[in-house]
Amino acid sequence: MNGVEIALAGYLAFGQLIPQGQQEIVKHAGLQVLHADGAVTLRLKEAGREKRAEGGAEVTTIRLVDELYPFEVTRYVKSWDDCDAVETWVEIRHSEGGPVRLIRADSFASAIGVSAKEVGVLGLTGKWAQEANVSESKVANGQIVELASKAGTRDAWESNAGMMVSFGQSDEESGNVLGVALEWTGTTSRRIRRGWDGKTTEVFAGVDMTSGPYTLDPGKVFRTPKAVLVWSERGRGEVSRQFHRWARNHLMPHGRDLHPVLLNSWEGSYFSFTEKTLTDMMDGVKEMGGEMFVLDDGWFGRGKYARDDKNKDKVGLGDWYVNEEKLPRGLGYLADEAAKRGLKFGLWVEPEMVNTRSWLAEEHPDWLLQEKGRPLALGRGGTQVVLDYANPAVRERIFSDLDKVYASVPSLAYIKWDSNQNIVNPGSTFLPSDRQPNLWYDYTIGLYDLLAKFQAKRPHIMVQACASGGGHMDFGFLRYADEFWASDDTDPFMRVFIQWGASQFYPACAMACHVTASPNHQTKRETPLKYRFDVAMCGRLGFELHPKDLTPEEVAFAKKAVADYKRIRPVVQQGDLYRLASPYENPYSALMYTNGDRSHAIVFVLGLKENGEKPVSLDLTGLAKGAKYDIAEINCTVPHDAKLAGRRLGLALHGPYDSAVFEISQGD
Repeated sequence: MNGVEIALAGYLAFGQLIPQGQQEIVKHAGLQVLHADGAVTLRLKEAGREKRAEGGAEVTTIRLVDELYPFEVTRYVKSWDDCDAVETWVEIRHSEGGPVRLIRADSFASAIGVSAKEVGVLGLTGKWAQEANVSESKVANGQIVELASKAGTRDAWESNAGMMVSFGQSDEESGNVLGVALEWTGTTSRRIRRGWDGKTTEVFAGVDMTSGPYTLDPGKVFRTPKAVLVWSERGRGEVSRQFHRWARNHLMPHGRDLHPVLLNSWEGSYFSFTEKTLTDMMDGVKEMGGEMFVLDDGWFGRGKYARDDKNKDKVGLGDWYVNEEKLPRGLGYLADEAAKRGLKFGLWVEPEMVNTRSWLAEEHPDWLLQEKGRPLALGRGGTQVVLDYANPAVRERIFSDLDKVYASVPSLAYIKWDSNQNIVNPGSTFLPSDRQPNLWYDYTIGLYDLLAKFQAKRPHIMVQACASGGGHMDFGFLRYADEFWASDDTDPFMRVFIQWGASQFYPACAMACHVTASPNHQTKRETPLKYRFDVAMCGRLGFELHPKDLTPEEVAFAKKAVADYKRIRPVVQQGDLYRLASPYENPYSALMYTNGDRSHAIVFVLGLKENGEKPVSLDLTGLAKGAKYDIAEINCTVPHDAKLAGRRLGLALHGPYDSAVFEISQGD
């Protein structure tokens, strides 16, 4: 069995006879409709199938039509030559005498023909500053287990759009596992249904529609988000590696590029900065070997709605022009100053949101998502709400305003795209009253429309998907972005767990991991600078501090660590990941990245907060059997007495927050 076979298996629709000829309808389906005449069943029959080659991939198209109604479903299955991931999605159209209501329209819905005594499911869940917690459970006979997220914007918090379903016993490197992840930034639902006798397992993944059915007019097309499938008979680790390879090669705009070491200004200055504050930060990150400076929140707004120390996040959102009192020489001056130091320049924006105290909200109050007759529910700063991206006029205005900002900085190389509010006012003045449930889907389609327009005009710009931290940790946004901000919690101890969870689906180059101050601004935890670096070097290394707050000795350490990271960056960002020891099961975490031919590997061993000596013994599974390797510890203060025997690495960690990084190279 492989991912293509699973994707090609029969699509489950309500009313369809499964298996063929049995007089029994499917009650737990991936496609449920209410026809224009009030009927609720479908009888889908295959009406055609074709295959075509498409740039290193093969696409199979399957056309299904109803026996009675002018209702058509087209299924797509796309597989690649260089990885085992498979994309599948569905298009629905009809020519009935009136609108059809889609009660459920999953991207993937199929019975998995694998016999197993037990079925388990792994997902990621959490909230602000506690993202990507690994959650595992068993699916008992006769049960339906659902993983769902219904926020509408920061949906990766509640339940990430990826899951792994295991058939029988499995671990990192053994067992039958199906990985399913949706390319979707909005509401999602993933379900596993075990037959009463345990002989069948049905798996579903698609848009969550519990807020109401989607109304589809005759002649229109409803296109589901793509679902990405990976089948592995070698455990969860292989599922992760295939997801990572597919994302780098076929999803992310610059997935094969090495991502830069940058400094983001937020924790170093928050809203309190001048031009000199920012140029001082540039000097500091340049000295440490950084490659980019990113200006975070606080640069925009005008007059009574200027973003500053007094108003902070309460005003100005949606007014995309420079705060000239703060930055009298504009963004172009800052970009030029960065360029003088050999740094690229990036900028924070939050295009999906608006403050009620803004010029935009005063001009277009109807552009805010809102429920008729109800007072607005307000978010961050007591004034933040979501713009109506179902309305093309709203998207055009945001594009026009930000396009002018981007044009004022010709050298702009990076955008941090934030999103700090859920859809808590689920109503649109643009959509008709009988189409209000369409908002949840149409909003996300509108978001992608805007992202695609920006990408088409400036394809060279890298984008970070941020949403109060890890709320945009999903493959849907990563089609337009090159990384996500894993969490606003920058405490390295917490990041060990967050990054472990994120790695189940997302590659290291997509994880923005920053070295920050100690005590940490969120948790007040004190940790050694080495530990902060070692944890951040597991992904895309960066800084979130003011360099002036570091001692000369710390700056010297940082310069060496950044130099080491740049040298090993190709292996970390583009290599294969092997998770060696879980922080959920040990007083430490360990992981290894290897290059393609396994001649070069980087091992991270990250101690947790326990006191005392912690003996570590690791099986370096990703190394080639029988090959000889040399080992060297890098980024170290006090060396660890490490021994490498074959593929077995032994050492001891000492005390809380001790850590070690080893570079392993194949010898002669």
